[in-house]
Amino acid sequence: MTRLPLAVAAAVAGAALLAGCGSVIDGRPVSIYDNPFTVAGLPATDGPSGPRPDAPPSTLAVRGADGSAADTLATNAVDDITAFWRSTYPHAFAGTFRPVTDLVSWDPDVAPAESGTFCGDNTHGVINAGYCTGDGSIGWDRTSLLPALMDTFGPMSVVMVMAHEYGHAVQHDSGLAGDDDPTLVLEQQADCFAGAYMRYVAAGDSAHFTLNTSDGLNSVMAAMVAVRDIDPSDPESVHGSAFERVTAFQMGFTDGARACTAIDEAEVEGRRAQLPQQFTTAADTGETPVTEQTVQMTVDSLQSLFALTDPPRVEFAGADTGCPDAHSTEPVSYCPATNTIGVSMPDLVERGTPHAGDPNDLSTDIRGDFGAYVLVASRYTLAVQRAAGDSLTDPKTALRAACLSGAWTAATAVGQAGRLSLSPGDLDEAASGLLTDGLMASDVDGVTVPSGFARVDAFRSGVLGGREACANRYG
Repeated sequence: MTRLPLAVAAAVAGAALLAGCGSVIDGRPVSIYDNPFTVAGLPATDGPSGPRPDAPPSTLAVRGADGSAADTLATNAVDDITAFWRSTYPHAFAGTFRPVTDLVSWDPDVAPAESGTFCGDNTHGVINAGYCTGDGSIGWDRTSLLPALMDTFGPMSVVMVMAHEYGHAVQHDSGLAGDDDPTLVLEQQADCFAGAYMRYVAAGDSAHFTLNTSDGLNSVMAAMVAVRDIDPSDPESVHGSAFERVTAFQMGFTDGARACTAIDEAEVEGRRAQLPQQFTTAADTGETPVTEQTVQMTVDSLQSLFALTDPPRVEFAGADTGCPDAHSTEPVSYCPATNTIGVSMPDLVERGTPHAGDPNDLSTDIRGDFGAYVLVASRYTLAVQRAAGDSLTDPKTALRAACLSGAWTAATAVGQAGRLSLSPGDLDEAASGLLTDGLMASDVDGVTVPSGFARVDAFRSGVLGGREACANRYG
């Protein structure tokens, strides 16, 4: 988050159409807001996530496979995704579904002279997975990328990657992908298709896999957050930010594969219009040190938007203010009895400081200044709810906090919240926090809902639909 003004084309309410109040899945109406403990109409469940132990192994042929755990997982994933598309394709496209039959596995550490090829290129040093438009094949690196995903996010992250690549096959075979479509549009469609498939798994329809809708789905989405475009100025940044990737995934998970066919350049630009896409200068990182002054600026920014008659005051002596009617939440708390926001500055500074090291490393914890400021915002929104007479200790409290924080986030992007302005990457920090500890989507006692999907969805609703969407969903 920077203090530089941004010229943004669209107002916050411009994307309100994306914040609907229900869906239709396979002909059935689905209410996704009535119960905060549901996930797009599915129960919020714990339990196993991963390969079914009794699932029959795939018999698909894979060139170069060595029978490793990564190869087995990826092959079974392609087999399962094929079954999904056999049943789903006729509802989304005209014509006949043609499954992907050419599969390739490789070890990128093999010497060039001994390496195979994928899509006409030598696979030495290729740490990736992909779909080849030239020959219709899907391939993957079995020794670096897939094991890293499995170790960091669990096996279902690999299944998600395979679903994304298969989505590219479907969009090209169906004719959905046009020659002039920007790569970002194609990537968003593929993320959406991956979300539609993951709902199929979460609903219990998969023969090979299970996916619970709490930590299992959280991990899948965290992998999508980790594999994101980090530098928006890089010409290779074509996959979208973490926020954009998660948005497309949630569209598919909530509304099904047919909804993904509506993603085009205009739809993507409609979602992006209010949000910053480029840094103002080459030296700009979008990061400012988290200090008492910037925290107070954040609170002033919130007050300029919400205009509370009795705004909360800020105390910097610690998050634990001895509140008589709420538990302390580190590093920021809200006390209803005294209408006070308590801040533990050392812990908040740590939360708002980017991790050292390679930003391209897979990580579930993306940190930066906005990650600190949005926590402050979420506690301020409890004061907003208090002023409205809402409960501060139920699941809707938690989701309202995330949604109203999203509305404030969007307001900073269009210059409606004081001197603060949004920077590229800020929303990714918010998405990461929502999936990791969820404090930003918690009630006054720090209690959150079990589904990271629901937490991110609430925040996204506020970003794209503003305060009106929050009132409609959680009022």
